[in-house]
Amino acid sequence: MSLPLPQIESDDPRWTKQGAIYIPAGEGITKWVAGDVYTVKAHGKNTNGRLGFVEASVPPGGGPVAHVHNQASEAFYVLDGELEFLNGDEKITARSGDFFYVPPGIRHRFKNKSFHTTKLLFLFTPGGLEETFIQGGDDPIPGVPVPLWDAERFRKAGEISNRLGGDSDILPERD
Repeated sequence: MSLPLPQIESDDPRWTKQGAIYIPAGEGITKWVAGDVYTVKAHGKNTNGRLGFVEASVPPGGGPVAHVHNQASEAFYVLDGELEFLNGDEKITARSGDFFYVPPGIRHRFKNKSFHTTKLLFLFTPGGLEETFIQGGDDPIPGVPVPLWDAERFRKAGEISNRLGGDSDILPERD
């Protein structure tokens, strides 16, 4: 059974209206954040605040500290490799093809505890928190390893996030 679709006249503006966002491979705003390489592909400024979309490379040992977004949701998709995710006080190992969704108010983080760099995609809804990476991340330097962040650097990133309306809190692990 096929679904009948209404006929749209060719002079309807939906035929020609443009407004999609296209970011080719290798493009976007790339920053070093928390020992990782993040490329912001779409941000709240160009999605009308609807979402932020980030491509990430997380080397062994990389990943952010445990934190909570009190208003935004975050979703992750592991493209290649494996990451340990924190879900409150539960630890979950996610591998290539796995999806991880974090609603507001849930303490989370990811950490690469493997021997190889992990590639993942993540998005924020609503958009805006990715601006923290743009404003608080470091500009990459070719041929130089990405530095890990210390507690002070994470605190500064949290201040930037909160100044941007991110309403995030750092909640360290109790290991």
